[in-house]
Amino acid sequence: MNRRFPAPTIDPAPRPTAIGSLRGSLLPAVAGCALVLLLAAGSARAQVITVDTGGGNGPVASAGLVDRQFRQVTPTQVDLPKTEIDPKTRILLERDMQSEQGFANRPFPRGHKGLTLQANGKLEPAGVDYLNMVVNDGLSAKPGTRVVVTDIKIGKSKITLDFDGGPDAKHRFLRHIQISAGPEMGDPDSDPSLMNQQGDPAGSRVTLVFANYVPVLTSAQVKALLEPLISFDVKTPVQAYTDTLPTALKDAILDHKVLVGMNTDMVMFAKGQPSKKSREMDGQMPFQEWVYGVPPEEVDFVRINGNRVIRVEIAKDGQPLAIFTRDVVSPMLMAAGTPELASTPNTRTVREGDVETDPNRQEAAPPPSLRNPGETLPTNNDSTGEMRPVQFPKPHTDDVPGANPDEQSSAPPAAAPASPGQTAPPASTPAPSPSATPSQSPQPGNGTQPVPANATPSDGGKQQPPAPSNQLVSASAASAVVN
Repeated sequence: MNRRFPAPTIDPAPRPTAIGSLRGSLLPAVAGCALVLLLAAGSARAQVITVDTGGGNGPVASAGLVDRQFRQVTPTQVDLPKTEIDPKTRILLERDMQSEQGFANRPFPRGHKGLTLQANGKLEPAGVDYLNMVVNDGLSAKPGTRVVVTDIKIGKSKITLDFDGGPDAKHRFLRHIQISAGPEMGDPDSDPSLMNQQGDPAGSRVTLVFANYVPVLTSAQVKALLEPLISFDVKTPVQAYTDTLPTALKDAILDHKVLVGMNTDMVMFAKGQPSKKSREMDGQMPFQEWVYGVPPEEVDFVRINGNRVIRVEIAKDGQPLAIFTRDVVSPMLMAAGTPELASTPNTRTVREGDVETDPNRQEAAPPPSLRNPGETLPTNNDSTGEMRPVQFPKPHTDDVPGANPDEQSSAPPAAAPASPGQTAPPASTPAPSPSATPSQSPQPGNGTQPVPANATPSDGGKQQPPAPSNQLVSASAASAVVN
């Protein structure tokens, strides 16, 4: 069966398409999602080593001396032309600097901002802020590592160079939005927009800033301005790495010597791969033992804890064993001067893991306590501090009933018979008061039982029978009434 479809009509007036309206509605939502993801990523990768309790300006990585590779650079002395760069020179400079290779003289951090170097001026950031950037954003290239210029942008008064792909992701969120259908959508093997995707960006960025405008420059002049950060000379890996170290440490590495305080990279450049490795324990401290050499030649035993050399033993044939434990490399790597954050009062250093202390130089850790720092125990001003004798309770006579008022009996014990005409108090009660008469009885209200005035004994002068068991008579006020 044949079907006929109406011919499409062409509207001369342009109308907003669905894609345009969709894009207009998606842009605010995409911008909000991107801002939330950026804030979440920035907070997730932050690593706090020292806690600032005074409301500072962010995480602080170190409050003391920093390594010399993070200190301020020495300004260069490059003669700059007085004329502004023209379009032709701009294109030639971009072509010459593209894919240029060099060696990093300093640690290159990740992050969108990167390092900023003023032409013939200072580096921003420097010192502790430089170290914080490396700790928070991550490390892109270590000193002596080869870096490649992958992008260059020349602006009005600055030149931005991206190394090793740059710090920004190449695949943006909007690039993955498409309107399509089919089994290949979302499949990285078939979808060309998802092929050859890389992970998180691991590159770095350096911005060269000028005073008013970018002058007419050649690639050689740009390399000379970047000399504090990057060396574009032809070097071997060992030479590129040792050029970033102090002279004494550089000479030790080139002489194939291992010093206490070196890191594993320095040991590898100085001695190469060890002939033997072993993992051992010294108390609660794990360490690695790297062995270089075979007898009867010189044998070096290098003990490494974490990433630092803590002990070096050199054994030579016919000579006593030489042992070195003093750190001589750390003073070389530290920058001179006063600590930048030494006067910050609201910081405390967090020491994680098993902390080993030297009993000969360090004080033992205090025992755990529930008290706050600086809190003292309360003192009792009433006590004199002297030990007093113990006061035991006085014993009471159990053989005399009624001696203890707390002990009361419902039935008093039997008393001895008395002669006629003689009044004798019962054995269990004291003598009656002189004021008591047969016609009078104790007043009720004090726990006593009243006695009638006309009560006469019915047994011919004998003692009155005891009261019923449900009535109690006080031992201090009850008396016997006889004829």
